Amino acid sequence: MNTEHVDPDDLAAIRAAFDIDDGGESALGWEAVQAFEAEHGIVLPEPYRTFVAEVTDGSHSGPPDYGLVGLAELPDDWGDGRGDRDLSRPFPLTSNWLWDEDPRPSEEIEPILDQMFNHGTIVLGTDGCGMYWHLVVTGAHRGHVWFITGEGATPFGSGFGFTTAEPGFAGWVKHWAANKPWFDAA
Repeated sequence: MNTEHVDPDDLAAIRAAFDIDDGGESALGWEAVQAFEAEHGIVLPEPYRTFVAEVTDGSHSGPPDYGLVGLAELPDDWGDGRGDRDLSRPFPLTSNWLWDEDPRPSEEIEPILDQMFNHGTIVLGTDGCGMYWHLVVTGAHRGHVWFITGEGATPFGSGFGFTTAEPGFAGWVKHWAANKPWFDAA
């Protein structure tokens, strides 16, 4: 997974998966992407960066179930009580975490939950019922996609043992386009 340079084959596969043929009209353009990055003190990982600049900024078709939200947007079911988002602060997790099974007291868990939902990620979209797909933009897992729900957080990619998919945004989209279940590892 290369988060610094876009692989032309990955970008072609992503473009084909979303089946967007509007000549880039639904894309943000490089100036808008760079302004977003400057405002938030980040650089988006590739190939997502090129995707929103040149292909589209969100789509009703495609992953997740309710579509891909725009770069500066949150899903309709996000809610108001999640706290302030800071994309420049690192995403706190590096491995699967089920906080419902964590024996620590809630006073220790709550700050991590707040960071997990609000730091270092853009929200790609929702599968409904509080199940969100995040792309990590800051931290040790930069470029990885995470599935975060009300019960836990799971990294996406074959190296984590829950799926056969390649890691990152390209792997996530290609897995969806192949019509495979998200968590298909035996």
